[in-house]
This record gives sequence, structure tokens and C-alpha cells, in this order.
Amino acid sequence: MVGTQPREAERGPGRPREERVTGAVLKAVVDLVTEQGIGAVTMDAVAARAGVSKPAIYRRWPTKQDLIIAAAETRIGVLSVPDLGDFSAELRFLLTTRLEAYRLPGSDRLIAGLIGASAEAGAVREEYAGYTERITSETRRILERGIARGEVLPDTDVRAAATLVAAPLLFRLIVEQELPDAALVETLVDLVSRAVRSAP
Repeated sequence: MVGTQPREAERGPGRPREERVTGAVLKAVVDLVTEQGIGAVTMDAVAARAGVSKPAIYRRWPTKQDLIIAAAETRIGVLSVPDLGDFSAELRFLLTTRLEAYRLPGSDRLIAGLIGASAEAGAVREEYAGYTERITSETRRILERGIARGEVLPDTDVRAAATLVAAPLLFRLIVEQELPDAALVETLVDLVSRAVRSAP
């Protein structure tokens, strides 16, 4: 992140408008999904809601899939978990942050729509896979950090464990149709920690 702002500032006076258009479009997608579902997201509808032209959208997101993924990433994006010196504390931080995003209005429809769209994506399915890799990257990182500290079993399947961490909150939200809560987070922290922790 260091140095990002100066580089953006060098791009000239047009940059604030670029950011405004991007923000308006992605908000329009989230609002449409929240109100009507993923089927309401068309380039025409997004352009009208955001007050921008369709070419302005296509310049940034060549396909509807790109647009949906970008909108989802504003709500459920890449996290940065600080080094807290303890695997369970870091896992709790990560899950609590995800919980806050999942409990926002419309997150259930946005995530369900994203999952459905990815199943129908055909040739662009790898775009969705790339998004999944990005949003689970920090889970893998805290697992690897735990292994390096000697807290987590060295032979832990990091990818499988990251899936184990990610799935329960989503299942509660999308399949069971209930808002996940802090009690579920604490249960997951306990279960996952006991599953992967090295013996003291």
C-alpha cells in the first residue's frame, strides 16, 4: 500500500472522476442485487442507476462477469490480518471481519448470485476461481504463519483448511437462510484451532 497514493496523484486531474464513476457503478450493482437479485444486473440497468454511460462501464469491466466480481469484492474482498502472535486470535479476527460483511443488507443475495453465476460462467469460470483464490489468500497466510510459529501442524493441508474456514459462515447464510453470528464464529475458532493445532 505504501506509495500508492503518490502514483495515483501523478495521473492528473481526471482521477477523481474516474474514482467517482467506479464507485457509482459498483454501488449500483450491489444496490440492484440487494433490491431485485442478480438477474436485475444488466449493463443498461447499471448505467441508468449509476448515471454513467455504458461505454464507461465497458472500459472498466469488459463483461458482466467482471462487473459482478468487482462489485462482490467491494463487499467481500481481500483482508489483511495483522500478526497477533496467536493463530486462534488471527482466525477470530478474520472470521469476525467476514461476519460483519455477511450481515450487511444484500450480502446474501450478492453471494448467492455470485455462486450461481460462477456455475454458469463457462469459459470465464476461471475469473470466479481467481476471485475465490484472492479472498481466501489471507486464511492461507495465517495458517502458514501458524505453521512457521509451530502452533499449527506442519503437515496441515493449507488449502483444505482454508476451505474449512470459509465454508460454514456461507452455508449458514446462503443454504440455512440464517444470519451467522458471533457465537458461530467462536465455535468455528474452537473447532478449527483444535483440528490443526500442534500439541503443546
